[in-house]
Amino acid sequence: MPKLEANKRARLPDSAFAYVDSKGNRRLPINDAAHVKNALARFNQVAFESEVAREKARKRLLNAAKKYGIVPVGFITGQLQSEREFGADHARKAEAEALPTGTVTLMMTDIEGSTNLVHDLGDAYGELLDDIRGLVRGTLSSGRGHEVDVRADEVFAVFEDAVGAVEAAMGIQRALKVKSWPGGVEVRIRIGVHHGRPTRRGSGYIGIAVHTTARLCAVARGGQIVTSAEVRDAVRGSGIKFRSLGVVSLPGLPEPRPLYQVQINLA
Repeated sequence: MPKLEANKRARLPDSAFAYVDSKGNRRLPINDAAHVKNALARFNQVAFESEVAREKARKRLLNAAKKYGIVPVGFITGQLQSEREFGADHARKAEAEALPTGTVTLMMTDIEGSTNLVHDLGDAYGELLDDIRGLVRGTLSSGRGHEVDVRADEVFAVFEDAVGAVEAAMGIQRALKVKSWPGGVEVRIRIGVHHGRPTRRGSGYIGIAVHTTARLCAVARGGQIVTSAEVRDAVRGSGIKFRSLGVVSLPGLPEPRPLYQVQINLA
């Protein structure tokens, strides 16, 4: 549609615009049906000063559409999509802000022999994976842990408290021991736990502490909880027992380091 001429625009009252900002700048003219349609199409391109201002402009625009008999189906659909995306972004931001910083305890779980399980179960493997993730997430919550990332067969989590992290890891292994699985398959999870100081970035973590946790998980066998010496020291006096696995070279890390296995009664 042709652009509204400057002199005609100047003669229009503020009520002829869906949005007037705090500096008096007037946006989205709604003085006739053609401009209302244009405003509906351009609404999401406007940088509103606040959500309150945005909502006020949206209501003025919808009232103008009703006045001119315009049914803004596409506009409403787009607004619903924008609100869903805003809600999802807000939720992700809130989750990221809830992640602890400083010295924390990291845990990674991985399913041993997942390729064989996929071969044995076929499409049913997806349901098994959902069950395992649900089991792990439930245990994380009971230990006040935070899920950081889920990729394929792996779950990455963080805890403010080292004892809570190790107890959650033990809870996962105990729960797996008593659970039956489709097709009679055996599901075993290996777990790595490390106590360190990663850098929180966005909705996750980066740093050598993260890589160390992944390497600990990789060297564990199904049913094992392998930890660093830092974890053993952090839970000292808690009653949690460890068995030394010796000094082990972990791929990608500069020096061999002492590793420990959490002693857990699965009977």
